[in-house]
Amino acid sequence: MAASLPSTSSDDLLVAHGLRRTNAARLVVDWLRAHADTRWTHAQLQEALARESSITLDRVTLYRLLDRLSEVGLLRCKVDAERVRHYQAILEDVPAAPHFECNNCHRDLPLEGQMDKTNAELAQAAIAAIQALKTLGQQNVSVDLALRGICGDCAPAKGFQR
Repeated sequence: MAASLPSTSSDDLLVAHGLRRTNAARLVVDWLRAHADTRWTHAQLQEALARESSITLDRVTLYRLLDRLSEVGLLRCKVDAERVRHYQAILEDVPAAPHFECNNCHRDLPLEGQMDKTNAELAQAAIAAIQALKTLGQQNVSVDLALRGICGDCAPAKGFQR
């Protein structure tokens, strides 16, 4: 399920973050914002864009673009236990996005909707932390709450105790 796209255009976001408005940048920002509920590896993103776009991005161009978008705070870059980078759009109204990563199969499972009361408390804590850091002069601050353990699918197969 794709997330609802915030009203700010990709051009406005790119300009606001000091980036050039290239076709490649627009394509990547729009794609990731339209699929903000998913974390994408470089390879997954390159494959999806090649399949659904007329613009072809080479590996290096996409790497550099993802790095720039992460540096300015438009994307969240998460490195999993296998040292693979995963990219996800940061939507303006989501201060914290809790997720669970399995230490065995390395799947990344979003927890939104499964921790409703905790999500509200987490959002308040994230907003307070971000505000405090901004008053200290920090910029492009975001919160990533990663919970790690063994998922339900792996626990019985590997004999892990719950």
